[in-house]
Amino acid sequence: MEIIGYFGAIIVGVLVALVGAGGSILTVPILVYLFGIAPVTATGYSLLIIGITSFISTTGYMYRKLINYRIVVLFGIPSVIMVYITRKFLVPLIPETIFEQGQLLITKDSFLMLMLGVLIMISAISMISVKKNYKTDEAPRKVSNFQYSRMILIEGLIIGTLTGFVGTGGGFMIIPALVILCQIPIKIAVGSALLIAAFKSGIGFLGEIGNNPNIDYEFMGIFTGLALIGIIIGSLLSHRVSGYRLRNAFGYFIMVIAVFILIRTCLDLF
Repeated sequence: MEIIGYFGAIIVGVLVALVGAGGSILTVPILVYLFGIAPVTATGYSLLIIGITSFISTTGYMYRKLINYRIVVLFGIPSVIMVYITRKFLVPLIPETIFEQGQLLITKDSFLMLMLGVLIMISAISMISVKKNYKTDEAPRKVSNFQYSRMILIEGLIIGTLTGFVGTGGGFMIIPALVILCQIPIKIAVGSALLIAAFKSGIGFLGEIGNNPNIDYEFMGIFTGLALIGIIIGSLLSHRVSGYRLRNAFGYFIMVIAVFILIRTCLDLF
């Protein structure tokens, strides 16, 4: 199972490079189901892994000038603040046993996995709808008025909070939000989302350090190294694969993952 898990780490990197999102969607299930790491710990590990891989992936987008830094600031600052607060203060407040009646037992771990499954399902549907409704040749619309700025700030707060709970970079939530809300091309949305996810995940992991003194840095180093190999592979493949077709297929793929997580977690409740 561990060999499959390490192979999955490479796939995580490939997805980050090709799609600009989705690495965290696979990272948490891989850590939980293949390496047997507790969900709360796995969500913390995922933040650092995705933070590093996302930041490295942004270099190519920076070089091609496919990042909207104004949106990164507007969206990223509240998101970074909320992911730190959530990881540092809110997650520890969740009781180990949330609900118990008869054979039904909802624990902190199962609650976080259920939340992850629901978010992945929503994001899968969003990715598929973005694929159908928007094209890469659309001219970007600058965020220049108070209404757009306020909406982006609110989106950043919400996604930052959710990221802190489920330990994801949030790219799979950020990309649809940027494309639908800001009307910017998907390629710019991907680059911007990667940069936001990198800082957000990195800061979120700082909140994890104080709550988890037994972090296995050696394991995370190996996992992250393999993910970086996947990024190299994904970068080489990116020129040969249609971004739209890949993103559409990925939407259906993560929908299957969401169903698996929800079914598996629900079965564990009894």
